[in-house]
Amino acid sequence: MSARRLAAVVLTGAVAIGTGLALSSQGLQRASAERVGGSSPSDVDALAAAVVRLNGDIFWAPATASQNTITRFGDEARSVFGPIPHGDCTAAEAKVIPVEVDGNIVDLVPNPEKTGNPLEFEHRNVAGKVVKWTTSIPRCDKPSLAGKLTYCALNSRLNRVAKGNVEWLFLCRKATPSLEVESDPYWLRFNPKFALFGAIGFNHQTGELVFFDGRKDRKEFDWSKPFAPPGGDSYADAAGRAATEQIYDPTFEVQCSSCHDNKNPYVINPHIAVARVGYPAGEGDDRAIAFSLGDYLPRTPRREDAPFRIIGSDYTLRYDVEIERARTVRDPTGNCTACHTLTTQMTGQRFAADAVALEPAISRPTFIQSVGLKYERHMFAQVDAHRTAWARRSGAGKIHPWMAPGTGNDLSAQSGGMSLADWRTLSTCLWGAGGGECGYRPLYTSCPAPGAGPQGDGYAPEQLSTTILAAPAGETAADLVLRISWRYLNAYGNVPQRDDVRFDLAIKEISVPADGDLPTPNDYPRPEEDIDATEPTHAANFEASGSMTLIRNASYRGHPRFTDPVASTDLRDYTVDVPASCDRRYLVRLLPKRFCFDQTKVAQSETDYLSYVDIRCR
Repeated sequence: MSARRLAAVVLTGAVAIGTGLALSSQGLQRASAERVGGSSPSDVDALAAAVVRLNGDIFWAPATASQNTITRFGDEARSVFGPIPHGDCTAAEAKVIPVEVDGNIVDLVPNPEKTGNPLEFEHRNVAGKVVKWTTSIPRCDKPSLAGKLTYCALNSRLNRVAKGNVEWLFLCRKATPSLEVESDPYWLRFNPKFALFGAIGFNHQTGELVFFDGRKDRKEFDWSKPFAPPGGDSYADAAGRAATEQIYDPTFEVQCSSCHDNKNPYVINPHIAVARVGYPAGEGDDRAIAFSLGDYLPRTPRREDAPFRIIGSDYTLRYDVEIERARTVRDPTGNCTACHTLTTQMTGQRFAADAVALEPAISRPTFIQSVGLKYERHMFAQVDAHRTAWARRSGAGKIHPWMAPGTGNDLSAQSGGMSLADWRTLSTCLWGAGGGECGYRPLYTSCPAPGAGPQGDGYAPEQLSTTILAAPAGETAADLVLRISWRYLNAYGNVPQRDDVRFDLAIKEISVPADGDLPTPNDYPRPEEDIDATEPTHAANFEASGSMTLIRNASYRGHPRFTDPVASTDLRDYTVDVPASCDRRYLVRLLPKRFCFDQTKVAQSETDYLSYVDIRCR
C-alpha cells in the first residue's frame, strides 16, 4: 500500500486516565514530583536517557555515522537511492564503447598478416569484413566531447543497472595523458587497466542525481573486480567503508554536473554511439545496427520544468555558485529545444555547438565570458581536428553536424544546417548573456519537504494520536508514559529503502485548564519560538526549556541508530514514548523534515500536524 496524501491539521481529543491503570495515590504523586523537564544539563540528560530507554536509540540523523567525506557521501546517496550496486564493468550487461573511423568499426588486435603479429588497428565494415589495417587512429568519426579524455579512445566500458525508477551508470574509461591512441597493449579490449572510473545515479521520477568519481591521485584502475560504492554496502560494512575511501575522489575535482545537466543521467551525443545520433538514417542505418549501443541508453526525454537536484552535501557545497547560476534555455529562434533541455552549462556551451557544427559565440561578451569563450573555441577546434573528413557533412559520411533544424538527428534528408545568425542568437542565450527572449529558468529544483503543500512531496504522516500508558516495570523517571504515534511511508521516488526523512516533536506541558477548553493551533509549541538556542542539548537530539521539550530526528520503531532500513512499500509505524505526569495537558507538534544532502541542508514541512492529551488522575 502506498502512502496516502494528507493536508490537514490533526487535533486529537483529550484522553483521561481512569482507574483502569490501578495506580496508587503514592505512585501518582511521585510521577508528578519527579517529572523530567526544566533546562539544566542534568534535566536534559535525564530526559534523553529516559526517552532512549523507553524507545531504543531511534533518534538519529541519517548519514552522520562518519565525518569522512567519501563515507558520508555514500551514506547520503544510499539514504536517497537505496542500496547501491557495485560498479562492475565486466558484467554480462556491460557494453564496450566502440570507435568508428570512416564508417568502419575499429579495434586493436594482433595483425596476423605481418611477421610477429604486431598490434595494429583493424578496420571492419558493417558486413564484418576487414577493409584495412593502420598503425594509428589520429581521427575518428565521433570524437569525445568530454575534455581531458582521449578523443578517439577505444575499449572503454559502460554498465547500466536499473531497478525501478533508479538507474546507475558505471564508466570505466581508458585514457592517456597525451589524449591520443597508440598501438599499445593498454588499449586492448580485454586489458583490465583503465584510467578513469565514474558512477552516476539517477531517479527518473524525482530527478535526483549523484556522481561518484575515482580518485585523481591514482594513475590506474583495474576492472577485474567490481568497485564497491562509497560507504560500502551498509553502515555495518566496516571493511568496505574503509576500502572505498581509497577509491573515490574526496575533492570532487571534476564538476560532473556541468556536462550531465540535461535533466537525465546521460548526455546523448555521437561519441557513445547510440543508434539515434550521428547516422544519416537514424536507428535504421546499417552502421547503427552493426556498431551502436542500440537502445542500451533508453530515450527518456524530460521537460525543462521537471525536478532535477544533485545529491551530495560536499559536492554541492563546492559547486554551489555554479548550481545556483545554472539555467535552462528556450531557443528564441525556434530551431531547437522542442525535444531537448539546453542549459547555460555544457549542453549549451559545448554539446550544442558540436551538434550544429558552429563555433561558440556571444554577441557582446564580458571579459570573463571572453575567457570562457576562448577556451570553448579551443575545445571546439581540438574536437574538430580529431574528426575524420568522412564524418563531415561535406564528406561521404555526412553525419556531422549531427543535429539539423526541422529534422533533428534524422540526417537522411541532409537538410541545411542552422543559419549563422540564428546560431549566434541561440549561443548568446546558452552562455547566459541573453535577456528575456532566452526564457531562462533555474536548472536545479528545490528539495521537497515531506508532506502536502506546494513545496511538499505529497507523502504525509497519518493517524497521529496520543495515548497514556503505565510505565514499563523498572522505569524510574515516571509512572506514566505519553505515547505519540503516527504512520508514514517515505514513498518519494518509490525507493523501498529510502531513508532521508526524520521527525522532530515539540511537546509543551501545562496544567490542565480548569474549563477544559480545547486548545487552539496557536497554543501548540513552536520550537523556533519556545526553545532557547543556548540551552544545553544531549546528543543533538534533545532540548528542554521550561515547559517545552524538543525531540529531534525520530525514525520509525525498530530502526536504531546507524542501521540501514528494511525495505517497505507499506506505511511504517512510528511511536515515541516520553515520561508524563498527572493533571497535565500535553500539546504535541509533529514536524516532518527531509535531509536534502545538498547546500540547502533540510526541508521542513509547512503543514501542521498537531495532537494533545489531558491526563487527569483521580
